[in-house]
Amino acid sequence: MKLNNFIIFFALALTVLACDSNRVFEENIDFTSEKWHRDSVLVFNVEISDTLAVYNIYINNRITQQYEYSNLYLFINADMPHNQSLRDTLECILRNPAGKILGKGFGNVWSNKIPYRKHIRFPSSGVYTFTIEQAMRSDELKNILDAGIRIEKVKL
Repeated sequence: MKLNNFIIFFALALTVLACDSNRVFEENIDFTSEKWHRDSVLVFNVEISDTLAVYNIYINNRITQQYEYSNLYLFINADMPHNQSLRDTLECILRNPAGKILGKGFGNVWSNKIPYRKHIRFPSSGVYTFTIEQAMRSDELKNILDAGIRIEKVKL
């Protein structure tokens, strides 16, 4: 009986991994003590080789139910090959107007995958460096577990 459970678990794990075949890059950085300080800049180096593909870029975050704000403002910098750069401000809506946390949750932890850029092409191959800073009025955001970036190829 235990062997059958193992086989079922292994088959499910393979299925879940196979469903994520569009992912090109994903990395999340954990915050110590569930706090994101204003001076803590997250850095992600992404190697892009396919300039013909279409991509979606998402910002990931995980918060606890005790996160005190309804949103999260971020400064996002993209440093591209050939000394080009781009700077954006992104508002991540984390609660609806009634105060209910958005995203996927289990217990006290809620995850969000916020669209940042959709249906884009990278202009050249090489290393793209993305930096993410929290841009809230508080120097230290409490009850944030991690944040990161995910890049997926779009199936056309």
